[in-house]
Amino acid sequence: MAGRNIYLVGSVPLASTAAVFETVGTAFGARIKRIPDGEVAERSDWVAHLETLFRDNPDFERSDEVFGVHAGAAKRHRYRLKPGKVAQDVRFGNLGYADSARASYAAFARLRAAGKLAAGTRFQVDIAPAHSVLWLFLVEEQQVALDAVYNAAVAREIDAIAAAIPRQDLAIQLDIASAVFARLERGEPTVYGLTKDEMYERFAAIVADLANRVPAGVELLFHFCYGDANHRHAIEPTDMGDMVEMANRIRAKLTRPIALIHMPVPRERTDAAYFAPLHRLALDPVTELALGLVHYTDGLAGTGRRMDAAREFITHYAVATECGFGRRAPETIPELLRLHLAAADYA
Repeated sequence: MAGRNIYLVGSVPLASTAAVFETVGTAFGARIKRIPDGEVAERSDWVAHLETLFRDNPDFERSDEVFGVHAGAAKRHRYRLKPGKVAQDVRFGNLGYADSARASYAAFARLRAAGKLAAGTRFQVDIAPAHSVLWLFLVEEQQVALDAVYNAAVAREIDAIAAAIPRQDLAIQLDIASAVFARLERGEPTVYGLTKDEMYERFAAIVADLANRVPAGVELLFHFCYGDANHRHAIEPTDMGDMVEMANRIRAKLTRPIALIHMPVPRERTDAAYFAPLHRLALDPVTELALGLVHYTDGLAGTGRRMDAAREFITHYAVATECGFGRRAPETIPELLRLHLAAADYA
């Protein structure tokens, strides 16, 4: 199937949100249904800027627990509740998602009105739930207790975004990243569940609660991820099985439709075994799958090999990279956008 849609995860390392909208809109036209604001400036490294929520919060102190998402990633001291404090004492305030969305939407609406974006294109806002943020910044033993507290703040951000932006113009994406999928791949007991099945159920329930908060008329998207710190995964997936199972469980708990689910494809996975679990994927007809099989480092030749391997199990999907572009050199972006177009037309 030639003429596929194109999907962008989130971050694009350009000078401004307006530059992102205009560059992407010019490159892709109607081939992209939603455009993120690029998560520019301090947001370019996904959730790293949210450390201030813990560092500057009087309920927390720095611990001796050091964490990195993989052996080669940057290490940071996690935070912990101060002695005498409990989860019920904590309130996370402004997370910044709604503030950024309101400012970026003004540029989006102006450029769309000027014809720089295709008619009907939506503004995409990406949000990380508690499990991803706490995984980086909070000691392991306290993460479950504070999960609901942090997600209450996420819910307020969703409400504020949906109140500020016309629903027909908006898509809200939840990032379900390596805090979930690394734990599932390892299958070892964690604070989120003693068995893999318990983790599936707890994570799916947490995610569904937030997803059901997204109002009718606003598109709901999911980005699944295994991490991209230093362009490396937190752990290598055996295959797409955990993503398929998580997608199916989330879908079963939702009271609203999903517009798109994105799943990554590692560069080396040109084998049918990686894609085989897709035959168990139970998506509704209104849900589009995006496969993150576009890799800058091996171009259309490598992308084509991954697409050929996927063909046995799925034919209708949008093309994407594994993760956002934020940790990539800006000068690579024009060629990366051209590669998306070539992949979208690969037969």
